[in-house]
Amino acid sequence: MSKNGPIALVYHTLFVTFMLAPILVVCFVAFTPEGYLSFPTDRWSLRWFYAIGRYPEFISAFWRSLWLGALSSAIAVAFSVPAALAIGRHRFRGRDAMTALFMSPLMIPHVVLGIAFLRFFTELGLGGTFVGLVLAHIVIVLPFALRLTLASAVGLDRSIEHAAISLGASDGTVLRRITLPLVLPGLVSGWALAFINSFDEVTMTVFIAAPGTETLPVRMFLYIQDNIDPLVTSVSAVVIAVTVAALIVLDRAYGLERLLVGRSVDGR
Repeated sequence: MSKNGPIALVYHTLFVTFMLAPILVVCFVAFTPEGYLSFPTDRWSLRWFYAIGRYPEFISAFWRSLWLGALSSAIAVAFSVPAALAIGRHRFRGRDAMTALFMSPLMIPHVVLGIAFLRFFTELGLGGTFVGLVLAHIVIVLPFALRLTLASAVGLDRSIEHAAISLGASDGTVLRRITLPLVLPGLVSGWALAFINSFDEVTMTVFIAAPGTETLPVRMFLYIQDNIDPLVTSVSAVVIAVTVAALIVLDRAYGLERLLVGRSVDGR
């Protein structure tokens, strides 16, 4: 081991600790028996985990956020496939302008987007509806899905498609059996990143969500405005536990490396 090895190990350890410290603190606070935020504590209790059952609005908001993130991310990925193939493979007039248009939600503050969507959906009669939430989230997560899909499309070896066409495959068959499987890692990565951003979005959603369509981040934001108890930390801890469990199951069942990179760790 080089002399820089221990130093690099220390830096990596400090970096990982710095990144995980806020998450660990939230999880530890969730186990306090006190009626206020207390850390550290010498007593442990599941009081605030049991308290989640007395607030069904958190449970319904969780499922709503789950469906909202999955649906908006899937639609964003569906839109990103033709856009990425067109931008990544062809040179045409307005190509840069199209790319800038698709990426423009990244440059606009979400507060501005929230106010704009509120006015726009009110005029259309979609204010406070789940459909309005889906449309708004598609707009803000599309750049994330498109960026990763575009990265896969740009690096695609087109000679494989040409070989399939020369053997008599139709354009639809080439797209379905050649192109989409080759860009699948970008699609999955783009969907995952879009889902995370949709599930976590609160700044814009708070403007367009109604009492019956609140997402989990909005419900938590509204709760901490009037309460100082650790209930929100227990909800956060449950979400973290569900996320970790889902990643473990996905890794055991399919393999994250194979799913996100397109091959297994051993290169097969």
